[in-house]
Amino acid sequence: MQQSLTLEPDDARHLATLCGHLDCHLRQIEQRLGVTISARGSHLQLSGPSVNVATAESLLIHLYTEVCQGVELSPESLHLQLQQAGLEHLLESAGQPNVAPIQIIRTKRSSIKPRGKNQQDYVRTIKQHDINFGIGPAGTGKTYLAVACAVEALLEEQVRRILLVRPAVEAGEKLGFLPGDLTQKIDPYLRPLYDALYEMLGFETVNKYIERNIIEVAPLAFMRGRTLNNAFIILDEAQNTTREQMKMFLTRIGFGSTAVITGDATQIDLPRGAHSGLIHASKLLTGVDGLGMIYFDNKDVVRHPLVQRIVAAYDSIESSSNELDQGRR
Repeated sequence: MQQSLTLEPDDARHLATLCGHLDCHLRQIEQRLGVTISARGSHLQLSGPSVNVATAESLLIHLYTEVCQGVELSPESLHLQLQQAGLEHLLESAGQPNVAPIQIIRTKRSSIKPRGKNQQDYVRTIKQHDINFGIGPAGTGKTYLAVACAVEALLEEQVRRILLVRPAVEAGEKLGFLPGDLTQKIDPYLRPLYDALYEMLGFETVNKYIERNIIEVAPLAFMRGRTLNNAFIILDEAQNTTREQMKMFLTRIGFGSTAVITGDATQIDLPRGAHSGLIHASKLLTGVDGLGMIYFDNKDVVRHPLVQRIVAAYDSIESSSNELDQGRR
């Protein structure tokens, strides 16, 4: 299919911003959507599959409107625009009405809009279920969105406190005996959670909440024997839990609580021979009523576009290795 598009108003400076240096923005859209874009001034010629062309046309009109309003456009921001639009979902379900409302998370400092279909489904699932799993590669927003949902729930008084839990497993390095008290020992492992909290609540508010035990930091090993009511609990890096630890954690959940378990099944740092509690639970609990399970893939990565390709490359080689191992058995 071929489609002509004329962008209005005809402004050379805005058109140059839209296209990017040596048309790099257009090439980025072409690569992502599988279309061809030819530009001559404000006149663009789009060609490719009809659904892809229609999606590219809508995106270009949207981007040009933003550029005319003074929004800066770069390869990085365009990548996020592509992700936020959920283009893979649009391509797969073109013509189907999107009946699910767009999820917006509101925190003290900003409003956060999940990018793409899987992130939207993830936030929607967290708001609807008491126990939720977010499984996928690094950079897909699993932890960040979980923290955002926790902050929103706390500010709206849906829960009384936030618990940040993580197994203290070293990623291939021997850190030795860390100095300080329990919180100081576990702090390095929880830095991504702290960074997200500081961004959403501010440094002073976070520290005040920690002092008042409204935000609690807890290593997974210290959760045994507790019952957690009216809390939002985040278990991060759950691929490094054992089966016994995962069962123990899931049975801590009390009334009025929400739990989010996040992890990347491809980055397990457990000792050789130990089985990941995350992988076991994801297979065992699939289909359990009242439990949400969202899987992310490399297309959901919202970091540098190169991260997507790195994740895809690792997935490809690991799939080949698994097939080879099965063939030898």
